[in-house]
Amino acid sequence: MYMERSTETEAIMPMTSIRSGSGIEIAPDTYCYTTKISNVFLIGNPSISPRWVLVDAGMPHSADKILKEAEKRFGPDQQLQSILLTHGHFDHVGGLIDILEKHPVPVYAHPEEFPYLTGKEDYPEPDSSVEGGMVTKMSKTFPVKAIDISEHLVELPPDGSIPDLPNWRWLHTPGHTKGHVSFFKDVGRVLIAGDAFVTVKQDSLYKVMRQKKEVHGPPVYLTTDWRAAWESVSKLADLKPSFAATGHGKPMKGSQLAKGLVELANHFPDVAVPSHGKFVHTK
Repeated sequence: MYMERSTETEAIMPMTSIRSGSGIEIAPDTYCYTTKISNVFLIGNPSISPRWVLVDAGMPHSADKILKEAEKRFGPDQQLQSILLTHGHFDHVGGLIDILEKHPVPVYAHPEEFPYLTGKEDYPEPDSSVEGGMVTKMSKTFPVKAIDISEHLVELPPDGSIPDLPNWRWLHTPGHTKGHVSFFKDVGRVLIAGDAFVTVKQDSLYKVMRQKKEVHGPPVYLTTDWRAAWESVSKLADLKPSFAATGHGKPMKGSQLAKGLVELANHFPDVAVPSHGKFVHTK
């Protein structure tokens, strides 16, 4: 097995949110756990089975905390079945290599994300000049180097099904990255949206730290295709989710979510797309 461990991806971001290290149950089978500023999701009903699936792998150095949280939720006999990735940015795969060393399970992702997960291609450098707050200015230090988990990587089934999660389906929601995906459970209308949209203004250091809950477009400094990002938000709004959990920010539900997501989809070029930047071509 070869998995590249970059010193870049082991860098610790000099900030954290008030929710770091805490978790919340969104549904009986869906649990959101925060690693510094990024969320991961433990899917599985502990009252039925110790088997579970991990969605995303959080910030660097978060593996032990994620696995300890899984043991608290599913018991000492917890059985990780597989890992799903919304995409491969450093704050979504930070604990991945360490988790795989303890639990060598399949990792499912969209094939357009494979170059960044097989060591073949680094992500584009963040646009720290784009319109935004302090986090945007800090983004020039964020690692973009690819990791290599080729031995574990498996393509998500083209029919939208998800192995190990028969009640869920995946949707291709590009824009933030080429291979970005979201996950949806029709029963209960639960959405895990990754960074297709987020529930905190991710470029604002104050709001990231305080976790002020509001619907926003994807993080501006790493979103490379704004037209595709708009189409993805519209696709997710059409699902009319009752609950939505994103890669950053608190889970949302009910009328606040419905209103915020529809307004984002309807006014995306004005409220989400920056006025300038190297990835901004036209609104």
